[in-house]
Amino acid sequence: MSAATDTPAKPLGIERVVLASPRGYCAGVDRAVQTVELALERHGAPVYVRKEIVHNKHVVEQLRRRGAIFVEEETEVPAGSVTVFSAHGVAPSVRANAEARSLRTIDATCPLVTKVHVEARRFVADGYTVILIGHDGHEEVEGTMGEAPEHIILVQSEEDVDSLVVPDPERVAYTTQTTLAVEETRTIIERLRERFPAIVGPRTDDICYATTNRQAAVRQLAQQCELVLVVGSRNSSNSQRLVEVARDSGARSHLIDNAREVEEGWLEGVRTLGISSGASAPEELVQELVERFAQDGVTDVSELEFTREDVRFMLPKAIRPGARAPQE
Repeated sequence: MSAATDTPAKPLGIERVVLASPRGYCAGVDRAVQTVELALERHGAPVYVRKEIVHNKHVVEQLRRRGAIFVEEETEVPAGSVTVFSAHGVAPSVRANAEARSLRTIDATCPLVTKVHVEARRFVADGYTVILIGHDGHEEVEGTMGEAPEHIILVQSEEDVDSLVVPDPERVAYTTQTTLAVEETRTIIERLRERFPAIVGPRTDDICYATTNRQAAVRQLAQQCELVLVVGSRNSSNSQRLVEVARDSGARSHLIDNAREVEEGWLEGVRTLGISSGASAPEELVQELVERFAQDGVTDVSELEFTREDVRFMLPKAIRPGARAPQE
């Protein structure tokens, strides 16, 4: 057999693969997934989870196979059952419903989302109308809006800002969904400040560290690549934003759940391929994608490091080792 048939050809000229760093799981997602896993170990199946624990089909399916039952609303959970609130947070009304049904709740809300809830409550208590920058229908937005729906207004664009009507233009505050595009948020905040010069904001940015870092890493990556593939599910806001950032930075980009979704036509004319993943996508999916190209003969695989992350969040109190079972 000739050497030509022994060595697989590189697909359509791809010479190297570059991985963005950081990518994948953030501390909040890691904490939430561990929470469900530990709840299953401690209490046995079933453990109910309100909404998807994180926005990733692969993760949800893995937990489902282990005995997690995902429901849309807490009202679907049998009274008295162990129930985990997802990383995206919930409104006070959800907590009240859960208590009324004697659900044994474990709160896996990301601490950075909890921070936004606290800010919204503080602003409302101080007499402000709160402008929430976010995406309508996202679970995180629904939870934050639920803190004081009569005093919180959602805006999704600069055009929304232009049409805002508030009771007192001198008492306006803003906060944001944690997973938005950094640049998009900046322009909306600038427009808010133009319209409401007295507006106040959070003490520190609400866009989470992982969102910011992953977008900056992809922006850097896209400058070296013709194509950037982002591993993440369609309902993952932060994954969708990574695709937008890559495209805005000059590369073609597509969002995929796994390696099987790669279309050969995307690879045409690509010499350097970039890969990143959303904050709820496990690393094993990235490595499967790398292996898919390795099987085609691509051997030059490297990482482009933007920064190193060492953030860790404590597990919810109810699930820490030695803790009493929730509401027992």
